[in-house]
Amino acid sequence: MRNMLQQHRRVGGRQTGLSFFGVLIVGVVVVFCFVVGAKVVPTVLEYQAIRKAVDRAAAGTTVAEVRSLFDRSAAVDDITSIKGTDLNISKEGDKVVVAFAYNREVELFAPAYLLIKYTGRSR
Repeated sequence: MRNMLQQHRRVGGRQTGLSFFGVLIVGVVVVFCFVVGAKVVPTVLEYQAIRKAVDRAAAGTTVAEVRSLFDRSAAVDDITSIKGTDLNISKEGDKVVVAFAYNREVELFAPAYLLIKYTGRSR
């Protein structure tokens, strides 16, 4: 029996799979991705709320009315990244176009931040 085990080890009884350190590294990468995702998702949701508020605000006819409509929508949707005064309002033909751009910094760990630049305009 012992002879068979020694022969099996020499012939190619190699173990396959992940080692403990391999599992540890994969676990750290998965946790890091989860933490970054958990910090980025709220900024994406706020961006989507801003897009909807800008689309609603584009129904206004004057600059003051567009900014007021946006500020009302921002108060309801809890938008804190930009205000009505940050909007770039212009006209293309008969249509009011509302554009915006802003940056969000997401703290990853002590000295490292993730900078996300959001831009958009009304449809």
